[in-house]
Amino acid sequence: MRPLYLNQFRITMAKSQETFGKKEKEKKRNKQRQDKAEKMEERKANAKKGKSLEEMMAYIDENGNISSTPPDPRRMKTFKVEEMQIGVPKQVPGEPEDLIRTGTVTFFNEGKGFGFIKDSQTQESVFVHVNQLTERIGENDKVNFEVQMGPKGPSATNVKKAV
Repeated sequence: MRPLYLNQFRITMAKSQETFGKKEKEKKRNKQRQDKAEKMEERKANAKKGKSLEEMMAYIDENGNISSTPPDPRRMKTFKVEEMQIGVPKQVPGEPEDLIRTGTVTFFNEGKGFGFIKDSQTQESVFVHVNQLTERIGENDKVNFEVQMGPKGPSATNVKKAV
């Protein structure tokens, strides 16, 4: 038997290759896997396989609400396809005399080139741009104009001073 000498063997304490952060991340991953597996098992246990067609069916009642019961046929309304309008109805242009309106200039900024006219018929404010003027106007002037729908609302075109 050989005698054992300490200097022949190197005795060292090896450090763990894993740091504390790595251990914590691994614990967290394992917990997430376990939670996911538990949820999957729970879903499998609670799943109702082979539902009948009647259990899966959904109905719409006379008011357009989703319901689990079929609608009452006595409350059913019938519509003619010809009478149905999908979208916004087209605006029919009126008589040329109806298109020309009168109003009062409530505000006009010549430097910026725009203003507003108060329509005497509807009492609404209509935008006017300097490019739509046939002659110079100022505040409190009585004017005749036509109305067109612009991107932000009604705007006046062909604006003239009233005689």
